[in-house]
Amino acid sequence: MDDDDISTIYDSTGALVEGCRLPVRMHGTEDWPLAEIVSVKEQECRRIFYVHYVDFNKRLDEWVSEEYLDTRKVQFPRRDATATTASTGVTTPKRILSIPGSVSRPASPTNSEIVNGNTVLAAALQKKINRKRRTQIVIENEESSQDVPDKTPRQSGSMVAHHDDVVTRMKNVKMIELGKHRIKPWYFAPYPQELCQMSCIYICEFCLKYRKSKKCLERHLNKCNLKHPPGNEIYRKQTISFFEIDGRKNKVYAQNLCLLAKLFLDHKTLYYDTDPFLFYVMTEFDSRGFHIVGYFSKEKESTEDYNVACILTMPPYQRKGYGKLLIEFSYELSKFEGKTGSPEKPLSDLGLLSYRSYWAQTILDIFITQNPGPDGEKPQITINEICELTSIKKEDVISTLQNLNLINYYKGQYIVCINREIIDQHKKAMDKRKIRIDSKCLHWSPKDWTKRSKW
Repeated sequence: MDDDDISTIYDSTGALVEGCRLPVRMHGTEDWPLAEIVSVKEQECRRIFYVHYVDFNKRLDEWVSEEYLDTRKVQFPRRDATATTASTGVTTPKRILSIPGSVSRPASPTNSEIVNGNTVLAAALQKKINRKRRTQIVIENEESSQDVPDKTPRQSGSMVAHHDDVVTRMKNVKMIELGKHRIKPWYFAPYPQELCQMSCIYICEFCLKYRKSKKCLERHLNKCNLKHPPGNEIYRKQTISFFEIDGRKNKVYAQNLCLLAKLFLDHKTLYYDTDPFLFYVMTEFDSRGFHIVGYFSKEKESTEDYNVACILTMPPYQRKGYGKLLIEFSYELSKFEGKTGSPEKPLSDLGLLSYRSYWAQTILDIFITQNPGPDGEKPQITINEICELTSIKKEDVISTLQNLNLINYYKGQYIVCINREIIDQHKKAMDKRKIRIDSKCLHWSPKDWTKRSKW
């Protein structure tokens, strides 16, 4: 191998562009999963790369420096947006010279290719072509927008997959301070650009207004009269309270709540028309006031019988049973309405886990507490009866029973078989749920939203 080939290996990060895929060492681990480069920028005379780990949740996306990249097998993006391995006809040598002081990298397969000078040139040309194509698309869009009237989607606070462009794929807020908690966001949220440049965004935990500095927040707190969410308190038991906020009557608070939630919900599209939604905020009370723990939103009128649009437990309160408490409260409201309900799709990965766990525990609890029939007959219950007792939608009940492998076909009918192991696991899970919703503490009556004047 001559000096030119060696220098090509060392300088190969110069050929990397947005869309390239290659192994990247994940921070805090020794793993090198495949990652896609989302963005590249210069920082202190060095290039750093914002990467998304393929098949991992986007909350793990991060900025990495050059030494975290394994550049010996790079997949460059093609025009059709699919990745292809850089093909040079040169196989990777079994032994690669390492730079003194650099981070060791995993051994590449013997048939993998390296990036050589031809590939660097090809990548540069491809980047230039892509830049021209993007410019042409922008010009065409500007010309077409003059002829076609602007059509915007119905603005809502519901969970909808957002347009996955480069901007929204990157975390733009470094840190937020909410009450006594400092939280590192998981996803993009459209806070004002000047605030995103700050090392931390300071948020009032009662009205959710955001400020650029600790001093500004302190001045705001001297003027802010709120010690709880601006709505009706419809539930209180011990230190847990729920407040109902109308998205039309308390628009600013609802918008700020959506903005805060977007930091931790990937599939939520943030819009500013909160009028069609109700927000149920769960708080924990102490001597300083009612502190937000989590919330869920709900359409005033849902044609799909959704009883939840978005649902979130704030990160400091996760893994403490609050997520299931939010879900249980949403179904308690459905019981008061005399309806069955289901969460709006798609759910986040954590939300899906919480719902599946809640459905399984609730349905198993119904089975286990059933009394035997006359003459000691085995208890009988229909799917519809389960829906009436729990307010869980029929499709969710059936899918839960299937996931638990409890449904069996025997002598012309479907039966549910529950063994002792499942019962023991259920009892352990229920023992961990220290906090539950008490329907006697809920003071609420459903409204008829079909009369638009009430909006």
